[in-house]
Amino acid sequence: MRHTREEVIKRTIREFERLDRLVNNLTDEDWNRLLTRPETKDPWTVKDALAHIAHWKADVVRKIKKQPIPVEEKGLSWTDGNHLIYERWRDRAPQEVLAWHRQVQEDALAALQDAPEAWFSDRERRPEWPFDLDGHSSYHRVKDIEHALEESTK
Repeated sequence: MRHTREEVIKRTIREFERLDRLVNNLTDEDWNRLLTRPETKDPWTVKDALAHIAHWKADVVRKIKKQPIPVEEKGLSWTDGNHLIYERWRDRAPQEVLAWHRQVQEDALAALQDAPEAWFSDRERRPEWPFDLDGHSSYHRVKDIEHALEESTK
């Protein structure tokens, strides 16, 4: 499948709006609600899931801009990369993570607008490409954040 700038931007905005509506008015208790995760994984909260989503979305921006991988992230597996994100953000205030999530969206839209057309359509890609702008966020929004918030009302 070949993608277009318009279609990728539309998907990016749609998923951001869904996620932002979900996290916009959370209480401190909601932000600190633990997600269901294996014991071998870091004990994420709703806040940690949002930081995780924002990080990988920011990574797409880095790739669009052809910026280098940060030194501390070079060579890390996904698991180690996710642990690094957790360590960076776990002690920060929810409002700081929320502000970053919104800033990353602005950065992503600007990068998508500035990206050369070839970045979108130069080759066949999977339908969910670029995954970290849409599908990845949707996955964690539903599986982790919505699930944790629903569990709190039971």
